[in-house]
Amino acid sequence: MAIKHKPEEIIAKLRQVDVLTGQGKSIAEAVRTIAVTETTYFRWRSEFGGMKSDQVKRLKELELENTRLRRAVSDLTLDKLILTEAARGNF
Repeated sequence: MAIKHKPEEIIAKLRQVDVLTGQGKSIAEAVRTIAVTETTYFRWRSEFGGMKSDQVKRLKELELENTRLRRAVSDLTLDKLILTEAARGNF
């Protein structure tokens, strides 16, 4: 079962790896220390690298808002298509 990490936890773990590699440990050793796979580490680094905790939190909020807005546009588009078809049948 996969553990869901909060963005703040991810940032802290990425910083921890940076500190450990700065102390001379290999990336593999540092990643083992934070208890994730190297694949997860590199995915996190590409997504969150260089960001601060508040920026990551804001990014996640915007992604949720974007999803909500896309769903609303999709629903409205479907409603419009249904009304257009209904109007064609009435005239």
